[in-house]
Amino acid sequence: MNFTDMLAADRRLVILRLLIESNGSANESVLLSALEALGHGRTTQEDVRADLRFLKDAGAIRLEWFMERIAVAHLLMRGTDIAQGKITVEGIKRPKIGE
Repeated sequence: MNFTDMLAADRRLVILRLLIESNGSANESVLLSALEALGHGRTTQEDVRADLRFLKDAGAIRLEWFMERIAVAHLLMRGTDIAQGKITVEGIKRPKIGE
């Protein structure tokens, strides 16, 4: 796995954790701001959208679109299980025990 793939996997785990903290849903702009605040400073809106599509395809989230422009992510139980390390999905960083 190269560095770019490692960053993407970490971002996806962080997104799932952010969704847990935000009672299960957040829009892409809020997620982008939070990712930047948590050290993913070079993240773009397209990166976030690609990560959201990946998480949707992995069965971790459901996406809802407003005005066909703004994506809102809704956490699914599988996403919580992934964020807690109960399920491993390639392309999403596995949390360390105790994190």
